[in-house]
Amino acid sequence: MTSIAHGLLLQIDSKSRIPKYQQIVDSIVKNIERGDLKVGEKLPSINDISEEYYLSRDTVVRAYNLLREKKIITSVVSKGFYVNKAVNSSNSKILFVLNKLSNYKLEIYNTFINSMGSDHQIDLQVYHCDPKLLVNIIEENLGAYDYFVIMPHFKNKNNLHSNTNPEVIDCLKSIPKNKLVIMDNYLPELGDDVACIYQDFKTDLYKALEEAKALLQKYDKLILAFPDNPIYPYPKEIKQGFLNFCSNHGIDAEVLDKIYPDMELQKKDAYIVIDENDLVSLVKQTRDMHYEIGKDIGVVSYNDTPLKELFDITVISTDFELMGESAAYMIKKHKQEVVPNIFSFIDRGSL
Repeated sequence: MTSIAHGLLLQIDSKSRIPKYQQIVDSIVKNIERGDLKVGEKLPSINDISEEYYLSRDTVVRAYNLLREKKIITSVVSKGFYVNKAVNSSNSKILFVLNKLSNYKLEIYNTFINSMGSDHQIDLQVYHCDPKLLVNIIEENLGAYDYFVIMPHFKNKNNLHSNTNPEVIDCLKSIPKNKLVIMDNYLPELGDDVACIYQDFKTDLYKALEEAKALLQKYDKLILAFPDNPIYPYPKEIKQGFLNFCSNHGIDAEVLDKIYPDMELQKKDAYIVIDENDLVSLVKQTRDMHYEIGKDIGVVSYNDTPLKELFDITVISTDFELMGESAAYMIKKHKQEVVPNIFSFIDRGSL
C-alpha cells in the first residue's frame, strides 16, 4: 500500500513478513534520504498515519519511538513530531576490520553498528588472517577514517594460528592510539593505553571447564575436536587450556582434528566441539546409535548461537554482543582501556 499523507510517502506491504512498525521506520528514513522530508519538517500525527494506513496506534507509536531513540525525529509537546536530522550525515568514519567472516564475527559487527547509532559511517573489510593483507588495508585507509576497529588473528608460514605479527604491530603503531580499538585478541606490544576488548583463550576455556567440572567428571573420557583449518586456524591456546584442565584434574583426554564419519562412539564419552559441521556430524552419529545426548554422550559446543540455544546444546562461549557494545562504548566515551570480555559456561542439559 502506497499513499501520501501530509507530504509523507509511506510504503506498507500488508503481505510482507517485515513488522509494520519497521516498514514505517524504513519508509520515513527513505523519505529523508531522498530529500522528500527536510530537517525541521513536521511529520503526520500518530492518528493521521493510523487512519490513513489502517494501522493500530500502537504500531505507529512503536515506529515513532524507535525513530526518536535513533534521534532521527524529535517531538515537541502539544505540537507534534519533526525531522531532527539528515540520516546520511556522519559524525565520524569507522573502518571495522575482521580476520574472517563467520556468524560470531558478524554478530559483533552488527551489535557494534547498532550501538554506535546512525551518526557514523562504518565500513567493513576482511583480511582472511593474512597479515600482509591487513597491513595493506591499514596503509591504504590510514588517512580516510577517524577510527579503526581491528580484530587481529593471523596465520604463519605453516598455516598455524599466530597471536601477533611484527609487520602488523609496526603498522598498527602508525594509527593514533586514541583512534584504535583492538578486539578479541590482546596485543601487549601496543601497550595498555590502546583500547582493547579481548578473549584470553587458554584461561577462559580453563575457567569455563572448571565451572562444568562436576558434570565432566561423570564421564570416562573428554575429547576435544580441534579443527586443523589452514585458512582460518584456531588459537592454539584453546587446546592448551583444555589439556591443562584435563591434566590437573586427572581426566583421560584426547584431541582430534575433526569428528570423523563412523566415529567409535562410546558411552560415557564427552566431546567439546568447535566447528559447526563437526557438531552436526556428532549429533547425527549419536542419534544413529540411539545414544542419548546428555546421558550416554556429553556434548559441549564452543561459541554460542541461537540455534544451539534452540536445540539445547550446552556451550562455552564469550559474549559477542557485549564485545561489540564495549567497542562502541570506548569510542563514544573516548576510553583507552584493556578489558577482558565475559566468557561463560552455559548449561543446557547436553552434558
